[in-house]
Amino acid sequence: MGEDKYIREEKQKIVEKTEKDREKELLLSILKTKQELTQNIKNFEFAEGDLVDYYTYQMKATQSKLDYLLKKAKQRGMVLELRNTVQEKRYQA
Repeated sequence: MGEDKYIREEKQKIVEKTEKDREKELLLSILKTKQELTQNIKNFEFAEGDLVDYYTYQMKATQSKLDYLLKKAKQRGMVLELRNTVQEKRYQA
């Protein structure tokens, strides 16, 4: 019985997330993935030997993840908001 209670509590936590929380989480994932891609590109520029293949793979994988996240954001109607947020981050830096 203790296990059932734990599972129910976990399900309730998932349900408790608001739409705004989900959008914020998605936006943070997009920003983090963009940073990863930028870092992979920088690493690729200085890679030698077998690391060239490694960073090529990393860049392709990270770009695919970013494309997926942006598609999800677009489906949620977040595209304009996302662009504004990214621009705001650039101006604040």
